[in-house]
Amino acid sequence: MRMAKVMRALVVMTALAGMLALSGAANAQVTIGISVGFAPPEIPVYEQPICPAEGYIWTPGYWAWDDDDGDYYWVPGTWVLAPEPGYLWTPGYWGWGGSAFYFHEGYWGPVVGFYGGINYGFGYFGRGYEGGRWESGRFFYNREVNRINEREIRNVYNTRIEVRNESHVSFNGGNGGLNARASREEENASRERHIRAVSSQQEHMQAARTNRELRASENHGRPPIAATSRPGAFSGGGVVAARSGGNYNPPADRGRGNANRNDRPSNAGERAGNRTENNASRNDRPPNAGGRAESNNSRPVHASEVPTHGRSDRPPSTGNPKVDQKYQQQQDKMYAKQQQDHQKLQQKQEQEHQRATQQRANDTRQQQLEQKHQQQTQQMEQRHQQQQQKVEQRQQPRQQAPPHQQQDKHPNGKP
Repeated sequence: MRMAKVMRALVVMTALAGMLALSGAANAQVTIGISVGFAPPEIPVYEQPICPAEGYIWTPGYWAWDDDDGDYYWVPGTWVLAPEPGYLWTPGYWGWGGSAFYFHEGYWGPVVGFYGGINYGFGYFGRGYEGGRWESGRFFYNREVNRINEREIRNVYNTRIEVRNESHVSFNGGNGGLNARASREEENASRERHIRAVSSQQEHMQAARTNRELRASENHGRPPIAATSRPGAFSGGGVVAARSGGNYNPPADRGRGNANRNDRPSNAGERAGNRTENNASRNDRPPNAGGRAESNNSRPVHASEVPTHGRSDRPPSTGNPKVDQKYQQQQDKMYAKQQQDHQKLQQKQEQEHQRATQQRANDTRQQQLEQKHQQQTQQMEQRHQQQQQKVEQRQQPRQQAPPHQQQDKHPNGKP
């Protein structure tokens, strides 16, 4: 057992070394969790749905990997409400790590970072974002690259973009991949405060994962749902199919043998590839504290490493509409409070890490801080789970006592 853990650690360290050699920003947002032995299909060609309302920002579609099915699947592009004014989306991308392809997850931040040089279209042409900009708390859309209903959205402008990258390749590095490298500005962007994919994006991805039509083996690189007007809306007028797509020629043994699920590294420099700092690692963190117990490696350490709790998929069903409405309001209130708790703890932990960096804390202090954060995160998770269970139990229909129990009682209530 101990030898197996050592071998897994060696695999992770080897992968990290390969990715760091690939580019200066390779450790900016990579998640060491799944590696795939063959490349994803090309980015399909499709039209963008019309923006549903002001404040929505386009997030392009991408190929994700399902290890259980041993197959790539398409996550449709969609319009998403920005989590905060001033924040833009940096798309994720696949990058060659020397022995396999690793996925670098996307994130929200004040500046668009490196996304592998991939041409996702609609403003994401390999560098930065040309689809819009924030001004005085409002998002202004570039009509040249976005489909906007100007009768409803008037904060628009026109800037023609000369696209020099006509490639549809969906990965960076390796055989046939793009040879883009992160600029200094993009490297700096990876160190800014980030927010991971919001809950609507995560639910959107999970819905795509369960849709057989979006499997690359089913659509051969041309998904029937290439884009949607809102997250998770996979039917209706806002759905757009791909016009064309690249051929998908996976190896015959494309199953689980081509994907490796690695344990989190316990001490990988500044946790490059370990902790997705809102899906981008933070280089301003102090080096990861060594000496953490091995049994804790699989547990999240920071609030940013755990997804925020979504609303329950079991709506109240007491049989009384008024009571159901009351319970739904309680559930929504609890959900909002948990979101607030999550964000507060994440910000607090970030500030403590920044102070530790400024004070040049030693290894002992860093280890204590990591242990403290892990305990805080676990307590928050337990508290939220207990709150959810309590609300669900309260909302269960009350069961009446069996008839024979009532009949056995005398009129005075005594047996």
